[in-house]
Amino acid sequence: MKTIVLLSISNVFMTFAWYGHLKNTGSPIVKVIFISWFIAFFEYCFQVPANRIGYGVYNAYQLKTIQEVITLVVFSVFSILYLKEELRWNYLVGFALIILAVFFIFKKW
Repeated sequence: MKTIVLLSISNVFMTFAWYGHLKNTGSPIVKVIFISWFIAFFEYCFQVPANRIGYGVYNAYQLKTIQEVITLVVFSVFSILYLKEELRWNYLVGFALIILAVFFIFKKW
């Protein structure tokens, strides 16, 4: 559970670092890059420990799959609440297919 919490916090920072500037496209790109790097530092402060703690409980493929699902959830909430974008049906279908991938990654064959 620690891994999932840390990955979730990391993804909040990552999403703001990568996409937060889209709401204000008038800022100079160099300024945006440095601010994004600053925010990304905090992302790594949670991401690296999450992977260290999770590795052994999960393998690397499973950790990456968990991270991607968390990224989609965090990004969807961010897009709706911060960017005011619509969550369309085709996005949900695509996400459902990714969730199906989770089944195949975690299934013991």
